[in-house]
Amino acid sequence: MKGIQVDLLEPDRIVCSFKVTPPLPPLLNGGNFMHGGATATLVDLIGSAAILTVGTPSFGVSVEINVSYLDSAYPGEEVEVEAKALRVGKAVGVASVELRKKKTGKIIAQGHHTKYLALASKL
Repeated sequence: MKGIQVDLLEPDRIVCSFKVTPPLPPLLNGGNFMHGGATATLVDLIGSAAILTVGTPSFGVSVEINVSYLDSAYPGEEVEVEAKALRVGKAVGVASVELRKKKTGKIIAQGHHTKYLALASKL
C-alpha cells in the first residue's frame, strides 16, 4: 500500500507505520476515521509479509482473516502495524497483526491471518 514505511524487518517479524492522511477515500469511512476494510487489508498484507520473512517460497492464499476492532484512527494520526509469524510450515502459515496508535501505543485492532502456502508446490 502506498505510504506505508517499513520500520523494522527481521525473521518472523515486521513493523510498519503510516499516517492517516486525507484525502484517501479508501482509508476513511463515512465517520471520517479509518475504514474497517482498510484495517482488514493491512492485516492481510502485513501478515503475509511477516510470513514471507521466514523464507517461504510461496505467497499462498488466505484461508482465514480475523480482525477485532478496538479503537479508531483519525486523519493526522500515525499508525504502527506489527506482524509476527506465529508458525510457518510446509503448507500453512499463521501470523498475528496488531495496529496501534504510534503516539500512545493504544491498540486500534488485532488480527490473525492464516495462509495456505503449499499452492506453489502443486503448480
